[in-house]
Amino acid sequence: MIPGGGQPNMQQLLQQAQKMQQDLARAQEELANTEVDGQAGGGLVKATVTGAGVLRGLVIDPKAVDPEDTETLADLIVAAVAAANENAQALQQQKLGPLAQGLGGGGIPGLPF
Repeated sequence: MIPGGGQPNMQQLLQQAQKMQQDLARAQEELANTEVDGQAGGGLVKATVTGAGVLRGLVIDPKAVDPEDTETLADLIVAAVAAANENAQALQQQKLGPLAQGLGGGGIPGLPF
């Protein structure tokens, strides 16, 4: 209900929408520049991804390298990248979740919430 029975102030609504859009863009940029880690095998394999989920680094301890068993190494790499991506999704939810709620709570297309 609008006080006084008047129409909503369109200028004010547009300004609010523009501010939310700027806040969202700023949060997405911050995510793209923030790195999070994940690991597997007790730290034998470590993966670094951005908050947006882009793989930026991979560190493999020489102890994880067995030429006779490359399957285990591959599994460790996949697990480390998956762990890093889980951490990135948690960071996305932390940074973008409140903004999504501000946009009506319906979520933002292309984002996992």
